[in-house]
Amino acid sequence: MIQISSVVSVARVIEVSKVSNVENNNQVKVSADSHHTMAVFGLLFGAVCWGIIWYPYRLMSEAGVSGVVSSLYTYSIATIIAGIYFAKYWRGIFKLPISIVWLGLTAGWTNLSYVLAVIDGEVMRVMLLFYLSPLWTLILAHFWLKEKTTFNGYVAIAASLVGAFIMLHNPQVGGFPLPKNTAEWLGFSAGLGFALSNVIARKSSHLSLRAKSFAIWIGVLLVSLAFLPFVKDALPMPSFFSLTDWLILTLIAFLLLAATLFVQYGVTRIPATRASVLFLFELVVAAVASYYLAHETMAMNEWIGGSLIVVAAIFAATQDN
Repeated sequence: MIQISSVVSVARVIEVSKVSNVENNNQVKVSADSHHTMAVFGLLFGAVCWGIIWYPYRLMSEAGVSGVVSSLYTYSIATIIAGIYFAKYWRGIFKLPISIVWLGLTAGWTNLSYVLAVIDGEVMRVMLLFYLSPLWTLILAHFWLKEKTTFNGYVAIAASLVGAFIMLHNPQVGGFPLPKNTAEWLGFSAGLGFALSNVIARKSSHLSLRAKSFAIWIGVLLVSLAFLPFVKDALPMPSFFSLTDWLILTLIAFLLLAATLFVQYGVTRIPATRASVLFLFELVVAAVASYYLAHETMAMNEWIGGSLIVVAAIFAATQDN
């Protein structure tokens, strides 16, 4: 009788243990699903922010504030807010490796040149030139990081070059197709800078996401300060701005903060392939926003060339598959 009761007790323990394990597994699955959902939201939120952030910068430009000055003020606000919020992490800042300096400078140029490009240029042409960045990333990763380029990588390179040729070619002008104005050259260089900063960030995997974020924000500040002497108008004092101007600047700063943090949350929890494809949603947002807010349209050759660049970006995203 004692043996039978013991067996029954053990069976009950095993049954309870199984139920407990199933419940724990379900909790883990729900937690993983929620993190995945938040990661996807973070990437799409970042794409939306960067797809529309050109518009408030244009409003500031129309109010007489250059892109360099707007970037200086918005990134100053963003850095101050983040510095206060993450104050406890400032210890050990001078022990960071030198690679964070290069990351900050390249990312600083990327962000500043992108802002200057979308203020003065056609939004979609600038963004499509920027999205040549997967091409430069593949090339840099091949020669600098010694990463092997797969068949998909070569297809991406070919599609990017053909797409850029079709988009930029103008039969009336002739010659080799190149960006046609300063804004497009800035968009082109922003894509190159974005690829370079990605490769530097990949080599600096020991840096925390928080450190990389501050490197980007402070990098834009430093690059903006370096370009101030080349701006026609003097640096306006805070009293120059109206209440509306300050509201716009603060809105941009919060968008920059949120986009950076949400995107970094997403890229750490979603495979690079899916993350890169989700980032292309920025083009959809920019196309709709530029049509309704700036009344900009694209010619047929720009649609064809841009489509090839998007296809190239998708192939580049499947490079590691």
